[in-house]
Formats: sequence, structure tokens, C-alpha cells
Amino acid sequence: MRAINVAALRLTKRAENNQLNLVDSFVDIGAVLPILQTVESQVLFGRRGTGKTHVLSYLDQLVSQEGKCSVMLDMRLIGSTGGIYADPNITLQERATRLLSDTLGAIHEKILEAIIESDNEEYDLSILGPLLDRFVEASTEVVIEGGITQEVGGEYNASQQVSAAFNVNPGGAEPLGINLGANRGESATSSYRSAISGSARLRVHFGALGQASRNLVARLPGRELWVILDEWSEVPLDLQPFLADLLRRTLFPIPGVAVKIAAIGQRSNFRLVDGAAGYIGIEIGADAAPGINLDEFLVFDNEAETAKSFFKELVFRHLKAVGVTNFDADYPTSDRLINDMFTQANAFDEFVRSSEGVPRDAINILGMAAQRANDGKISVPDVRVAAKNWYLRGKQQAVSSRQQAMELLNWIIDEVIQHRQARAFLVPGDLKDELLDFLYDARVLHITKEGVSAQDIPGRRFNVFSIDYGCYVDLINTNKAPKGLFEALEEDDEGEQYIEVPQTDYRSIRRAILNIEQFYGGGD
Repeated sequence: MRAINVAALRLTKRAENNQLNLVDSFVDIGAVLPILQTVESQVLFGRRGTGKTHVLSYLDQLVSQEGKCSVMLDMRLIGSTGGIYADPNITLQERATRLLSDTLGAIHEKILEAIIESDNEEYDLSILGPLLDRFVEASTEVVIEGGITQEVGGEYNASQQVSAAFNVNPGGAEPLGINLGANRGESATSSYRSAISGSARLRVHFGALGQASRNLVARLPGRELWVILDEWSEVPLDLQPFLADLLRRTLFPIPGVAVKIAAIGQRSNFRLVDGAAGYIGIEIGADAAPGINLDEFLVFDNEAETAKSFFKELVFRHLKAVGVTNFDADYPTSDRLINDMFTQANAFDEFVRSSEGVPRDAINILGMAAQRANDGKISVPDVRVAAKNWYLRGKQQAVSSRQQAMELLNWIIDEVIQHRQARAFLVPGDLKDELLDFLYDARVLHITKEGVSAQDIPGRRFNVFSIDYGCYVDLINTNKAPKGLFEALEEDDEGEQYIEVPQTDYRSIRRAILNIEQFYGGGD
């Protein structure tokens, strides 16, 4: 097998397993990194495999290299007892408070670790140590909730004795004698007993914690603290708004604190409407800066040249980071590498199209294609077979675990690919469908464009969903292959035709709209 193909097989599949090469293998996506480098709280959205962990890990390293304090937490690892946050016997408020306390405790440990390991003279442990102690004390205060009973008892005893005697002995030798005596005694005893009954509860004192946080951040280098929370979607869904609300009240108001959260949109719940309080949680765009969605970038059907440039650089930097022998001499540029790895330009284009804008899918498909190519260059058939195998192993199995979702996917494929010979469809922008969200999250459907409208349907906006490459790869080069993205009538068109790049406005898109209600037995 060619050395470069062997290297493609060695590519790390997940960013957190490749910490040593994060900087070398990182490729910025548009303006994502500059936006994240602002000192404000933000949410980074993206499905699995879109690079959220890699982007935030790279940001963590950049901030640390600037001499500022940055802590990155994996929310899957927060807490000492894995099932406590999902325990139905514990109230939501207590579970959320425990989770916040554990999160703040982990932040404390990370800051302490940074102080100990850093050579930065601004990290003065004699000053920061007591401040950290007050920070963690405010995060983990324990109070007793329950009844307090007291019992008081007492005794009092008193005694008194008086005696007198008068003796006369005229014939005796002793003179006249008088004896008088008195005796008085007192004794007192008292007892006191207090009993406390109740249960221990964690309490986070927002005022004390806020003051401790302000004092701590004021003594950190640059007066900044970056808190990066990865895998937010692993937090139980019912707890997420409460944890978000507690973070909003404790960390968000502190000047110099930037909280960055990586989340999967379909598995996140940042805001819960509350009649009394208005809402519980974080309002994106108000409490936190407008979110960034990695799924909006790198879709081949949107910006083909941008997608190709990104994945060309991604393959180049990842293979360079693996440590291929004589890599710099053999491949001084990314163009040189791609020309040597693929048989022709359209083979690389097919590889980019098959990845559907998801870096993790691209890396897996590249490895499988390189294995199939063996001693040769990667060809179009290699890419197609690899994409099909990755779809069957990495995506279809996940979807098949939910039978109704698999049935919906098969119905969409029949309706869109077989009957319309398209590879995309439109649904109303305000449609909320759990199964559709599940298929999107599983990366078998992809959002290509949002906010599409047409003159013949005034006032309505639609989202464009494209079907994953793996669903129709077997049909390519057959008479059943999709003719284009979807069928629509554009401004200057005299007849309907298939378009490749989705626009914002059309004269007509009726043929491309898919009525999901028909799947459930409703609709026309």
C-alpha cells in the first residue's frame, strides 16, 4: 500500500484523541474563529462530526498561549456519580444545583491546575489560592433543610434545718452551757438538649459566588477567564435550561468572563418559558451573543469552491500532522498532495461532495477509499464505494435503531429521488417534526438553505433539505439518478428545470415542497 494511503488510514477520527496536533491540523471555517475570539458568551452549534470540539480546543490553546486563563470542560465527565442527574427521585432544582456545583468545582480544579503548571509570573498562588478557596466555598455551601427540635429540662431542690439546746447542770463540774445550731442546704440541676432533623442540601449563594468570581477574575492574567463547555448536549435535556439559567446568573454578568458552549441543536434546550419569571435559561442573542452554526458552512451545493478549498486544506494538514516521512519534501503544497492522492480532479470533487460538509465523514470516507485504492491513487469508484460503506456502517445503523425514523427516510427517498428524480426537498421553515430532526441529527439529511421563498406562495419561507450522498450513490450513472438538487422555476425561466445551487427566491417551488403530513397519513 502507498505510504500516503497508509497515512490516510491513520488519521484520527475524533479531535480530542489528537491533542498534540490540534494546532497543526486545524483549518478555520470562514470567520468562525475570529467570532469566537471575542470576549463574550456564545453558543457554537453543529451536528456530530462538524468540528465543534476541534474548534474549541484550538481556541482554548490560543487563549492559553496568549497568557490568559482558559479552562475547557467535557460535560460528559462532570460529576462523581454518573446517574445522579437523571435520578427521578431528586427534584429538578436540586439536580441542577448539584450539576452547577460540580461544574464550578471542575472550573476551580482547572484554574488551580493552570496556576500550578504555568510559568506565568502573574499566577501568584499566595493571592489566587485564598480567592479560589472562597470561590469553591460559595459553590459548595451545604445547608440543612428540615425541622429543628429543642428540649429544655431543669430541677431545683432546697432544704433547711434549725436546732437549739439549753443545758443546766448545777451540781456538775462543768459551767452552764447553751448549744444553738442551724443548717440550710440548696441544690439545683438543669439539662438542655437540641435535636436537628432534616437533610443536607447544596446551596449556591449567587451574591457570594458573584463577588468571589469578580475578585478572582480581577487577579487573573489579563483579567479574563475563558470557560469552554464541550458536549453540552450530554447533559440531561430537562436539566439544560436550569443549568443555563444558573450559569447566566453566576458567570455571565462577570466582566472579563467568556463562556463558550458547544451544543447539538436538536439535542439542546437552553430556554424554558416560565409564567412567573418569563423564562428560565439563556436567550440566544440577548443573554448570549448570536450562536454560530457550523452546519451552515461547507455544503458542496452552496459553495462548491469554498468546500473544495476547505477539504483540500483539511486533508493536507491532517496528513502532515500524522507525521508522514518526507511529507514536506514530497508535498510542499496542498495542491501537490491532492494531485498525488487522487487520479483526477473530479475524483477529489466527488470526495468533497460525498462528505456533505461534515469533516468527520470526510476523514472516514478518505480512509476507506485509500484502503480500497491500496497501491494506486484514489479514483471516483473508490470514493463511491467508500461513501456507501461509511453510510451503511456509520449512519444507517444509527437510524435503523428507530424504526419509524427509518420508515420516514425510506419514504423521503421514494418521494424525492424515485418520483421526482431530485436529491433535495423543501419543508416549511416553521415545521417542527421530531423524526425529521432525528434524521438531520443522524446526518442522513442536511440543511442546504434556509429562508427560501417563491412568488406563487407569498409570505411563506421554506428550508431546503438535501438527502445524504450515501442514500443515492448506487443510482449514479443510472437512469434513476437525481437530475439535480430540486425542480424550480427561476425568474428568467420559461419552463421548470432542476437547479444545482439553491437561491433565496424563485418564481415557483411547488414541485419541490414535500408534505411530511402525508407520511403520517394526513395531508393531500
